[in-house]
Amino acid sequence: MIASPNYISPEEYLQMEETSSIKHEYIDGYIYTMAGASDPHITVALNLATLLRNHVRGSGCRVYIADMKARIESLNRYYYPDVMVTGDSRDKETPVYKRFPCLIVEVLSDLTEAFDRGDKFADYQAIESLKEYILINTKRQRIECFRLNDDGFWVLQTYTFQDKTFQLKSINFEATMAELYEDVVFA
Repeated sequence: MIASPNYISPEEYLQMEETSSIKHEYIDGYIYTMAGASDPHITVALNLATLLRNHVRGSGCRVYIADMKARIESLNRYYYPDVMVTGDSRDKETPVYKRFPCLIVEVLSDLTEAFDRGDKFADYQAIESLKEYILINTKRQRIECFRLNDDGFWVLQTYTFQDKTFQLKSINFEATMAELYEDVVFA
């Protein structure tokens, strides 16, 4: 990501994003250009979004992929998660961003992995409705699922090809690793 040198307001950012051909994330007044994604990255995100959409159909929950912003009001941030699920009716009020997701998924890439694991995860933890944060590897079958427990701690559960299935407990979802990684070619 490359930072813009000039501070802009959240309102200016949202207005700019409406007409921009390039996506930008917004961090406390500064915008960062997002890079494109690889075939495995897009395939994994689409596979998961499709599985989740079929799972939540008719439940009142919505699944968003890539182009929907997550708003972290307390930190003055807008991010574009790879996949996001919300069931909060307040999110119907904001058509270009969501404030109350229960599940956020980031598909890892070489350029963003450190940020996704570090500062971005720390920022996402400020979302009170968030119950799970998922990191998906595209170099091998590996999912890292961070769940907020009853004591307020984020607990990691890792799934690999040996597990065959994985669960997203925030939405009572289970699928196979084969379904998630369908059509993905590992380097």
